[in-house]
Amino acid sequence: MPDETIRSNSEVVLIGAGIMSATLGVILKELQPDIKIEIYERLDVAAAESSDAWNNAGTGHSAFCELNYTPEKPDGSVDPKKAISIAEAFEVSRQFWSYLVQQNKVPSPENFIKSVPHMSFVWGDKNVEYLKTRFEALQSNPLFAEMLFSTDFEQLKQWMPLVMEGRQPDEKLAATTMAIGTDVNFGALTRSMFNYLEKLDGVSLYFNHEVKKLKQRDDKSWRIKITDLGSGQKRKTYTKFVFIGAGGGSLPLLEKANVPEGDGYGGFPVSGQWLKCTNPEVIAKHQAKVYGKASVGAPPMSVPHIDTRVIDGEKALLFGPFAGFSTRFLKNGSYLDLPLSIKANNLIPMLSAGFNNIPLTKYLIEQVRQSPKDRIKALREYLPTARSKDWVLEKAGQRVQVIKKGENGGGVLEFGTEVINTHDGTLAVLLGASPGASTAVSIMVDLIGRCFSDQIKTPEWQAKLKNMIPSYGQTLNDKPELLTEIRKNTSEVLKLK
Repeated sequence: MPDETIRSNSEVVLIGAGIMSATLGVILKELQPDIKIEIYERLDVAAAESSDAWNNAGTGHSAFCELNYTPEKPDGSVDPKKAISIAEAFEVSRQFWSYLVQQNKVPSPENFIKSVPHMSFVWGDKNVEYLKTRFEALQSNPLFAEMLFSTDFEQLKQWMPLVMEGRQPDEKLAATTMAIGTDVNFGALTRSMFNYLEKLDGVSLYFNHEVKKLKQRDDKSWRIKITDLGSGQKRKTYTKFVFIGAGGGSLPLLEKANVPEGDGYGGFPVSGQWLKCTNPEVIAKHQAKVYGKASVGAPPMSVPHIDTRVIDGEKALLFGPFAGFSTRFLKNGSYLDLPLSIKANNLIPMLSAGFNNIPLTKYLIEQVRQSPKDRIKALREYLPTARSKDWVLEKAGQRVQVIKKGENGGGVLEFGTEVINTHDGTLAVLLGASPGASTAVSIMVDLIGRCFSDQIKTPEWQAKLKNMIPSYGQTLNDKPELLTEIRKNTSEVLKLK
């Protein structure tokens, strides 16, 4: 094994080669072309974990169809705030991706994004009433103005013929649709962005390299110890700024960084599985992402959906995901990930979150115990004519939901994404799951605002951000004309309907 340690210096180190690191790296290089960036990934390819097409929903999460973003209040009304903020964020992503395509920084958009209508589908009097209330709460907003609602049997058959096969006209059914929905292959997009980054001066990308230690020095810079998993070669790199975007691997690295901002954070891993259709005739009958209501206690990544995907040019049809439990934090992780993540400073929040989320625990136990017949039964709620011989079980990704200290010192289980940064802005960590990849651009622009607070105020950076994201600094929901113009432009560039 080589004894001599390789040493290097950079301004930015990105840990993890997923969509978040790719997005942050590209934006920083656009803002400051001479910035020196090193990227470390412990696997042998980019986007092999949460960003991979088979490991996430690929829904271009724009809150058009995901019912968990529009919770029902005790009085029966629906709160649209979260859905509006996610829809705003997805418009930002579309603008940035359009910029990359126009500048020839990523190849043809057909490689990573396609038009696929987004639908919500429910049955039963109470759920139909909820969907109507949700439609009314959303459709009055410009971002959702194109949404349609129907309880008409013939109309629903036109929107989603496969879902309606075998149903009776007297069933209580309702659906909404947004024709401008998309399917996004975040794995392909991420790899395209890294291919572009790798060709730039001052960018070094290291696969099969695992970060072992992080330590902040007296001058506020960071010393990072890395091992080449292939050769055993040790590296030390020194940097002014570290971003940890390692999916389920982020929490253990945050703990290694030993910063006060990381106190009390824990993680709860949730795994997933898809039913994947193997019958081309069935796949051809469906052209939509149809989302339903989650079971009580289900995490957001387990909201059931029957989902048209386009992966590597091939149309696919998935149903699920079915949740599961594993102590791994990554699909390629270790069964010791969860026990090793429990420390003195997060033990009480972890125990408290477990006690306060018994419905989730019960739900996961039920999911793990499901038989193939149980899964087909769940599928038939969405596709009554489904035949078990047309479907196979596939592993989906691994997610780690965030646990953090609540106001009373107990633990709160969070289902969104959370960015933690040190007060000096030298280290930032992304934890959590949904909606994640779809809102990566907004998340990273916000992170830059916090960690590069002086530079982002300069006229040069402001002008460049507006060039990449024409609506930068503005919201679109209160500017219908600007929204229409931007959607038209991004649709043309991304070749969407």
